Amino acid sequence: MVRDALVGHAVAGRDPGVAYWALPVVGETWDGALNDINGFHVTREHVMQAMCSAASGAVAEGNVGGGTGMICHGFKGGTGTASRVVAANAGNYSVGVLVQANHGRRERLRIDGVPVGEELSASTVPLPGAPAASEGVGSIIVVVATDAPLLPNQCTRLAQRAGFGIARTGGVGEHSSGDLFVAFATGNRGLPGSDYLPDSPITIPLHMLSNTYINTLFDAVVEATEEAILNALLAAETMTGRDHVTAHRLDPDRLLPVMRRYGQLS
Repeated sequence: MVRDALVGHAVAGRDPGVAYWALPVVGETWDGALNDINGFHVTREHVMQAMCSAASGAVAEGNVGGGTGMICHGFKGGTGTASRVVAANAGNYSVGVLVQANHGRRERLRIDGVPVGEELSASTVPLPGAPAASEGVGSIIVVVATDAPLLPNQCTRLAQRAGFGIARTGGVGEHSSGDLFVAFATGNRGLPGSDYLPDSPITIPLHMLSNTYINTLFDAVVEATEEAILNALLAAETMTGRDHVTAHRLDPDRLLPVMRRYGQLS
């Protein structure tokens, strides 16, 4: 449904006599604990509404969009985002990360190294109604974006680093997790010769970031992924879904005393 709607949006207004090829990327995380997932409630109209309302500025987080039915480390999960800007001597490039967090076991949750999941166990904040054995079976989607001029293999390397950010929060990619990482770079956007025109140049000048400086982007991906997961947890609101299953938020008023006990906050 989403794939077809995206193609329809792309071809709208184009010359109907000219064939248009599109291969949109659509990701999925399973929200069946809170959502009637087999009800097929997402329609073309929902996709078009999302496309038409897309705008620059602050990104909505928590129980929004695809993040509405997410559960993360036994708390209410959802959509989260974070970004970094690397040092000027490494290019001053930006790295942004968007996550759809629907993964992890409660006891493994770590925030800045603090064992928050152990401190806020199921006896303190109840797990969702699904059996505890199902913890960790969810997935996470991570989208990494940068304005650095990268080649495809460098984008692949950036995407792989998202796993380190997930690991820092306690995620291990449990069995049955369908974790999806994708990265794209806009640093070479607008190059000539992409429209298969007869007068396209034979060779195209492009730039690539020297691998000497790519570690700074790796650092940014790891840190932003970790923070985006935390932002998803803190922005999410307690939600009761299908069959009266309730996923409780990670309440900042419960989190802050835990962080203070471990010396992470004054």
